[in-house]
Amino acid sequence: MLRKRSEPVPETEISSKEIKRLVRDMYDTMKDAGGIGLAAPQIGVCKRVVVVGFEENERYPEIEEKIEFHTLINPEIEYLDTKVYGFWEGCLSVPNMRGYVERPRKIKLRWNDENGDFHEKILEEMEAVVYQHECDHLDGVLYIDCLKSPLLFGFCDELEKIQESP
Repeated sequence: MLRKRSEPVPETEISSKEIKRLVRDMYDTMKDAGGIGLAAPQIGVCKRVVVVGFEENERYPEIEEKIEFHTLINPEIEYLDTKVYGFWEGCLSVPNMRGYVERPRKIKLRWNDENGDFHEKILEEMEAVVYQHECDHLDGVLYIDCLKSPLLFGFCDELEKIQESP
């Protein structure tokens, strides 16, 4: 399921009870797992739906700024910068592991919310990374496919030990 390209949500279904239930389930799952984003394929639904947001997060204490909660239906990304921003990404679908990924530093994101309203927003650095990571899931791409190097990937506890050693 995680390697399949997700189907767009038809315009007539965007504000349906089914999608609202899916979104509620996604937020509950994300919160219970301590995530900062979740794509529908991660809970077994092959639809182009993503939820993102957090105020504070134990899994990513290094992220100091909160990210506003958004529901994205049929999101589209336009890359606005050739410069990259690197981060040690993790994923609820690849538990207890992290890998260093560099992504475009600045993007323009377009999407509909669960009420069918259209949004457009320019995102930079960490916030752009989070949205790109989640939207990749909609195309069957995992962050492990985007690693800067296979040597920059491992179990969280092992990576922490390496960073703590002199």
